[in-house]
Amino acid sequence: MNNVRTVSDTKRTFYNLHTRPINTIYRRVVEELMVEMHLLSVNVDFSYEPIYALGVVTAFERFMQGYQPERDKESIFNALVRALEEDPQRYRQDAQRLQSVAKSLPPSELIAWLSQQTHLDRDVDLQSSLQAISKNPAFKYNRLFAIGVFSLLELSDPELVKDQKQLTEALKKIADGLHLSDDKLSKDLEIYRSNLDKVSQALAVMSDLLSADRKRREQRSQQSSSG
Repeated sequence: MNNVRTVSDTKRTFYNLHTRPINTIYRRVVEELMVEMHLLSVNVDFSYEPIYALGVVTAFERFMQGYQPERDKESIFNALVRALEEDPQRYRQDAQRLQSVAKSLPPSELIAWLSQQTHLDRDVDLQSSLQAISKNPAFKYNRLFAIGVFSLLELSDPELVKDQKQLTEALKKIADGLHLSDDKLSKDLEIYRSNLDKVSQALAVMSDLLSADRKRREQRSQQSSSG
């Protein structure tokens, strides 16, 4: 029997694949996401499905917003998924497929479909995945799946997710239809949104510090050139 890969195996593989340094605030984000994905990948009840992939891609894109140099972002994402012995293209393609489905559906249809009240022929793979989740009492619910669900709702109607009452109702319907805990779903998404706020605040502070530092350097060079 194979030895289960450890978190340090995954981290080592990641840093062998992406060898350039990662900015401090973002490094923590990347490592937390990596550990979360690693722990899921070694869980016997976990299996990959497209909503999870959308959650991974969305979380990565949101938390890595503003990353410099921009071109490193793709390398970091690819290394992250490859370190887990998965295919980054599969994640990207599944996420894009679901994004276009969500954008093309009104929220009422999307919610009815996600909660398995109606069956749509829009995406056979997603349809069978939703059916499998609703019929599987051992389905390994996770935070990245919740982020995938939230992302689908947001793409279908950005206003819906801003309205707490509508969002709570939508999540309850989906959780009930898929036999998941709506309490867990709501709590995970609350934490996700507050973490997004924290990261954007930290980035704003960092950006202020950098521009203040740049101004000081400019002033010093002006003073030394005029002195």
